Amino acid sequence: MSAIRLSIHPDNPPLNKILTAVEVVRKGGIVIYPTDTVYAIGCDIHNQKAVERVCRLKNIQPGKINLSFICHDLSHISEYTKALPTHVFKLMKQVLPGPYTFILNASNNVPNILNTKKKTIGIRVPDNKIVLMLVKELGNPLLSTSIKNDDEVLEYTTDPDEIYDRYKNYVDVIIDGGFGDNEASTILDCTGTEIEVVREGKGSIEDL
Repeated sequence: MSAIRLSIHPDNPPLNKILTAVEVVRKGGIVIYPTDTVYAIGCDIHNQKAVERVCRLKNIQPGKINLSFICHDLSHISEYTKALPTHVFKLMKQVLPGPYTFILNASNNVPNILNTKKKTIGIRVPDNKIVLMLVKELGNPLLSTSIKNDDEVLEYTTDPDEIYDRYKNYVDVIIDGGFGDNEASTILDCTGTEIEVVREGKGSIEDL
């Protein structure tokens, strides 16, 4: 059966459509959704079977998945990370919500998904009302991984119609929030004494 397609206005997401997506995710479904950068694939962090499906879809070996969580605010983040150094917290407060992924030391609250032994976690708070509302209504973060395009020229798929045609038989719900961006988030490793830029993406590093 083809995925449910939900067309949602990015500036004023209707609660009933968000709750439709939430219900699917709570039952172990996979959702594709917009962010402030590229479209992403996600599922409930507590549903191991759903996480395994995401791994198969992305051709990622279980146990080696890079954990990336979508959270709805800074207080949400603190549940899943160890105590943040003051300079890291100030930076996150300055740039979030925004197009950044912060690699942080994981706390014991992170589910032991797929028996991965990673002690770090990627955290995102995108500047996108649709996914923030989705996560808030879900009550816990989404495991998140970006949609990659096999085309070497166009690295990320941005057109919701193309996304639906490609993934409608592999996921359970696809949120059409308009055209996505073609540039990924900036990744900052904050697990050491100094903040390290792992990947420069949409988020500016000039003022960091």
